Amino acid sequence: MKLAVCNEFFEDWKIEDVFNYAAEIGCDGVELAPFTLAESVTQISAKQRSDIRKAAEKAGVEIVGLHWLLASPPGLYLTHPDKAIRDKTEDYIKALINFCGDLGGSIMIHGSPAQRNIQKGWDREECWKYAVDVFSNCTAEMQQNNVTYCIEALTGKETNILNAISEALKMVADVGHPNFQTMVDTKAAAAENKSHVDVIAEAGKAMRHVHVNDPNLRGPGFGDLQFASILRALKDRHYDGYISVEVFDFKPDPKTIAARSIGYLKGILEGLEN
Repeated sequence: MKLAVCNEFFEDWKIEDVFNYAAEIGCDGVELAPFTLAESVTQISAKQRSDIRKAAEKAGVEIVGLHWLLASPPGLYLTHPDKAIRDKTEDYIKALINFCGDLGGSIMIHGSPAQRNIQKGWDREECWKYAVDVFSNCTAEMQQNNVTYCIEALTGKETNILNAISEALKMVADVGHPNFQTMVDTKAAAAENKSHVDVIAEAGKAMRHVHVNDPNLRGPGFGDLQFASILRALKDRHYDGYISVEVFDFKPDPKTIAARSIGYLKGILEGLEN
């Protein structure tokens, strides 16, 4: 298992400094939120993409991939009944996949709850089909860029579709492409009516990424959620992907969040090896 931090809680930091600090605290990688780099990735030139990739290589960390995919630009919506809006969203997802490939990233996490909510009066089955069609139309780009695109189950407080790992697995089956899979987010999984260990078991081989965070929106070790059994379950399943620290409460500061979270996880992992 490899450890990473997400970059959005390093507010106003240069991306080179994020890479360097991540390496300093023993991270293997950094996961990027595209909106922290530009409103649209289409604004990021080939040279800038190359520079970002070289900065990570110089620091000695991998660019894991991307998350918070549809936070910007405005006007994106995965399940919208208006085909023009879905087409715009599909085009941007393709641009994101190409951007991820250019950076050398291999994982993309599709959360974006506000851009997938089913609004009043919309047909749920139709909205589900719209999402399947958008993702299916992007699978060629996923394959060309060697990117695994993961649909994320989120809680009912955040969105009213894809609220459980079972639903995420149904979406994976409906899209039916090896580059379209799912992941586990520990904060979201805490809302399911089963243990984290059971959620991980249910996700099975379709689980290609893990976000670690506490239901209190802070990092692992900053709340009541105990991660030893979670990491043990991942180890028992021979999971060798990334575990990325993703937080939504940016207090007290990025250095403390990252260093304490990574230190906490490393301590558990070292204990599992003994």
